[in-house]
Amino acid sequence: MRHSGVALAALGLIALVWGYNWVVMKRAVAEVDPFEFLAWRFMLAAACLFAVLRTRRQAVRLAHAGQVIAIGLILTGATFVLMTWALVAGAAGKVAVLSYSMPFFVTLLAWPVLGERPRGAHWLAIAIAFVGFLLLNNLQARARLPELLALGSGLTWAIGIILTKRLQLRHQVDPLALNAWQLLIGGLAMVVLALLFSSRPWTWSPYVVFAVLFNVIVVSALSWFLWFWVLGRLESGIASLSTLAVPAVAVLAGVLELGERPSTLEWWGIGLVTLALAIIASVTMSADAPRA
Repeated sequence: MRHSGVALAALGLIALVWGYNWVVMKRAVAEVDPFEFLAWRFMLAAACLFAVLRTRRQAVRLAHAGQVIAIGLILTGATFVLMTWALVAGAAGKVAVLSYSMPFFVTLLAWPVLGERPRGAHWLAIAIAFVGFLLLNNLQARARLPELLALGSGLTWAIGIILTKRLQLRHQVDPLALNAWQLLIGGLAMVVLALLFSSRPWTWSPYVVFAVLFNVIVVSALSWFLWFWVLGRLESGIASLSTLAVPAVAVLAGVLELGERPSTLEWWGIGLVTLALAIIASVTMSADAPRA
């Protein structure tokens, strides 16, 4: 019971860190080139994870290279390019909510790829989320570029998750080593993009230093270590509930720190998307619950 309480507290900390990081990234990419920022973040985070693997004397060999490279380029590379591009042009809270369309895309893609047929509750959640997305776009017939980019990041995030799940179903894979390699591959892609498309000189302002260290040490290394630790102590459905708080924290942080002011329709949209995420999480949790 004591370990469960500590694990739940760790989930709360993870949600706060990941949610607040939307504001940190929004402020950081206003000062420095987005590709360079992501390159620093992922390369240093990968170095931390490889150091952990070495310290624990775990194998660091790149197994199933083709699949892992695809995961790194999509899950870390494409997802964060789209997500950061959306952040540059859009509001942090709104982009966070739309990027968390990921569970809905996972539900749809898992059917043809993994054979996981959606339940009735999944379709209800998708319908509610669709209405929420319309409200978030103020019922516009055409979404603006930041909204489309954020939804695109949710789609590529989902594709990366499906590819990861398929790899795990077919092979024995160390999740820590997989995460280290896919971060390294995504980070190398960011280095290439930064060299090709850097838009401004890099300046190590106090906030940029904080943002890089926060992303490398707290968001990537510490939070992912805690996430794997939690998964070993709680059912995956319960652990997934923590993701519900991330966009909510991002919205509140955007309001408090950045002065973002969602409209009434956007607040309703945020509420409906959060409700839809809660439905999907509850279905997942009931599916993971032990049967008598």
